[in-house]
Amino acid sequence: MAMEDEEGVMSTGERLIYMANQIARNLASEGGERSAEMVADHIRSFWDPSMRQRIVALAADRPNALSPIAAAAVRRIAAA
Repeated sequence: MAMEDEEGVMSTGERLIYMANQIARNLASEGGERSAEMVADHIRSFWDPSMRQRIVALAADRPNALSPIAAAAVRRIAAA
């Protein structure tokens, strides 16, 4: 699966997935539940509402695109 379109630039959706996974990777050392909560807190604090809505929709459409920690964080956001 290519993360880039024909012009070599990530789509907005791919970029959001990449960022969520990157945040999760950076916080993974905190441990499963704590990591997921920290990722969710980060996304709630620093992403605008449209970005949060988009990552929730992307997670539903492409469940395997997010790492387990990022997916758990997005589920927390969706449930709120």
